[in-house]
Amino acid sequence: MSACTSCGACCASFRVDFAIYELQSMGGTVPDGLAVDVNGSTCRMRGTDHVPIRCAALTGTVGQQVACGIYEWRSSPCREFQEGDYACNKARARHGLPTLDGSVF
Repeated sequence: MSACTSCGACCASFRVDFAIYELQSMGGTVPDGLAVDVNGSTCRMRGTDHVPIRCAALTGTVGQQVACGIYEWRSSPCREFQEGDYACNKARARHGLPTLDGSVF
């Protein structure tokens, strides 16, 4: 089991911006209802547009058990996020979870 399915800290830590061309209405995969317009060419995942951050597609409890409601259709920033990298560990630390590489923030 991936650490991601028991974590979800990244989905509750970062703004997630992506090109409007990733929206379903523009031929992409991200459901339009889960995005807000930023500037006409960029969208943001709903829930990552304000504090406290929590992506609207995230289900479950951060640090316990989570899932992405649109995993197969998620945006490119989500697809590019890497388990255990600097950003992952920083997000985990923000939520009081141990880093995956033993680093301290």
